Amino acid sequence: MAMDSEFMFNPGDQYNTPKTLPWQDDALCAQTNPEAFFPEKGGSTREAKKICGQCDVARECLDNALETDERFGIRGGMSERERRALKNLGPQAVTIAFEKAQAKNR
Repeated sequence: MAMDSEFMFNPGDQYNTPKTLPWQDDALCAQTNPEAFFPEKGGSTREAKKICGQCDVARECLDNALETDERFGIRGGMSERERRALKNLGPQAVTIAFEKAQAKNR
């Protein structure tokens, strides 16, 4: 059974590398320093969030992080703590929070 998940592996891939999701090809973070998206505890998230603020697929990234309960890094312009606060909110509240974050991060 084939599933579109970053946690599934490509059959026949000799290196058994994770499969990417279609929107990930357009993600700005894939074209920048990945360390910015995983700051040390207490480190600045500003650089990563600014990149997310310009990214065309930031919402897809945020939705994926919420769906998969991603616990590390900046995803969709939000930290793990910010995403955790959205976890039990409905889609409309997530949209409002995302739009506010994107406006702030631009």
